[in-house]
Amino acid sequence: MSWIAALLDGQHRAGVYRWHGSMRQESDTDQVRQTVEHAGWSFAMVDGWGHPDKAGLLAEVAVALSFPSWFGNNFDALADCLRDVAEPTVLLWDGWGPLAREDDHAFRTALDVFTERARQPPPFVVLLGGAGPEVDVPSLD
Repeated sequence: MSWIAALLDGQHRAGVYRWHGSMRQESDTDQVRQTVEHAGWSFAMVDGWGHPDKAGLLAEVAVALSFPSWFGNNFDALADCLRDVAEPTVLLWDGWGPLAREDDHAFRTALDVFTERARQPPPFVVLLGGAGPEVDVPSLD
């Protein structure tokens, strides 16, 4: 898992990355979580396998990042709430492929929102874990 150490150490810029591994096993998720938290970053995970639509993604992100109750379940509200993330964070989006296949527009909009947030401090990283269609996102492995 040298890729995560390199990411947390600043060898990779904050942003959105493909990671061809999958967090389907709880032990793998725990290992990544422990590595991220040991480095002083926050870790959150979104499980897209069971929620392959825009509403499901937004609800999962809201829970994972503890958004306030006023979160509006739309991409503007997502961008607003992401601006309030106040510590370095790794968000693992495992199972992003179903949304990318079912609703390309929503998927691309989510990527745009995440990418824009990653351009602002503190560091914010989204890992697209697991399999999915070919997308123009750099890979960590």
